[in-house]
Formats: sequence, C-alpha cells, structure tokens
Amino acid sequence: MEIIDFKVFKAIIEEGSITRAAEKLDYVQSNITTRIRKLESELGTQLLYRTPKGVVPTEKGLLFHKYSTDVLRTVHEMTKAIKGADYPSGQLEIGVVETMASSGPFISALSEYQHMYPEVTLSLITGTSPQNYEKVLNYQLDGAFLSGEFDLTPLYVAHEIREEVVLISAAGAVLDHSNAAWVVFPKGCPLRSASEDWLRSEGLPPANIIEVSTLETMLSCVRAGIGYTLMTASAVPVGDNQIQAHTVPERYRFITTRLVTRKDQFHSKAFTAFADGIITAGF
Repeated sequence: MEIIDFKVFKAIIEEGSITRAAEKLDYVQSNITTRIRKLESELGTQLLYRTPKGVVPTEKGLLFHKYSTDVLRTVHEMTKAIKGADYPSGQLEIGVVETMASSGPFISALSEYQHMYPEVTLSLITGTSPQNYEKVLNYQLDGAFLSGEFDLTPLYVAHEIREEVVLISAAGAVLDHSNAAWVVFPKGCPLRSASEDWLRSEGLPPANIIEVSTLETMLSCVRAGIGYTLMTASAVPVGDNQIQAHTVPERYRFITTRLVTRKDQFHSKAFTAFADGIITAGF
C-alpha cells in the first residue's frame, strides 16, 4: 500500500467515477483500475460498487476513504512541519466573516502582517461563522474568525475580541422598529440572530427581512433608507455621511469574535505570526 493509493481512492470517491478521477489526477484510467483491484485484493474486501453511472463506496470503502483522508492530511502536515522554513512563509488560509474583512483595524493588521512576512501567501476566505466553523473542523482552513457561540472543545482559541455592536440607519432617519425592514446576512450570522431576538423582545415578529450576501450591498440598502442593520462598530465606514450609528440595548451591545484553529492541527509559523499580529494590533 502506497501514499498514491490513498490519493487515488480519495479522488474516486470525490468524483464518483474512475474516469473523472483519472482526469483529475492526470493518470491513465487502466492504472487506477489496477490499483483499486490490488487494494481490494490486499485488504480482502470490496471497496467500490460499480454502477452504469460510476462508482459508489461500500461500507468498507467509506471507512477506507476516512482513513485515506486522515493519512493524507497527516502526510501534508508532516511535510509542512519538516520542510517549512524557520520563519513565517508558505500558504495561510484564514476564514473571515464579511464585516471582519471590511473593518479598518483588521485591514491595518493585515497590511502590517504582509509587510513583515512577504513570503506568506495569505488567502482570506469569506463566509458565515457556521461555514467557517465547519471548514476549520474539517481541516479546510488553517484558522478562522468565529462570531457568536460554538462548541470550542476541539478548537484552540488564539485570540478573543469583544466588539461593540451598533444599529445603522440612513442619516437623519427617525427610528421606528415597528415599520422598518432589516437588512441581514444569511442565517447563521449572530447579528441577524440578535436583530430577530431584539424584535421579538419588543413583540414585533421579524417578518420584513432583506437578506444580502455582501457588506457593500447591506450598506447600500441602509443608505437608501430601505432598512436598518446591526453591525460591529469597527466595520462602519469612517466618514460616511449617508449613514448614522445608534447605540443598542445592553443585551445586544457586544459580540465575541474568536480566532480559532483545531487543537490537533499543525500550527505553522505563518499562523502563529498572524495571531500574534492580530493581538499586537489591539484588535
């Protein structure tokens, strides 16, 4: 059994077809078929069901896929740890929520980080906190910022931020919750949950909801007087005279955002330096 066997089997399961797996890996299809037959013979069990539309894993095939994924991840992390430089370098993928990615303090911290560590290739992956959480759990990100409450048992919290939340309306608007629309991010966003909880606490059903996927669309709706939104104060554009910030009830005034990674994941020098940079920036 060789490392390439794990790569081949993982590709087959992900593609659902030996033909597509061969194309993905740029291998000859007959070689892949031979490897699978050899694996099944070596393990003494069938790993795949062949169907007219492709292949599906047997129960033992699903188990082999799980272990293949674990082995490949371990090999990848081992390679990074041993071959890595003695200074921050290489690829770093961090999950962020939309408001975090647009906040002034965060952008300043990123600028300083890239200036100090030019050999790090930093990728910011935007998504909701639940999406980022799942990606971290599945080893798809080196780390992520999560806003709100999650099961942190499998995670290492590198930094915790307490952010102020404000209500944003069009400049000069007279606040009237009873007739207002609320502009929110998709379900899973803690600020959306706070908005809905706030309305319910005032006996107002959160019926007039406008869901958007980007911060710029959200701000455009607010500027146009279409509705209100809750936002972290750090994400409010400085000097924007078309919007106005209002304080919110104490219950909703703060939100906790955490920079997390898996406890059992290899923590590269690039990630450690990133976390240190966020802390040093006072963010």
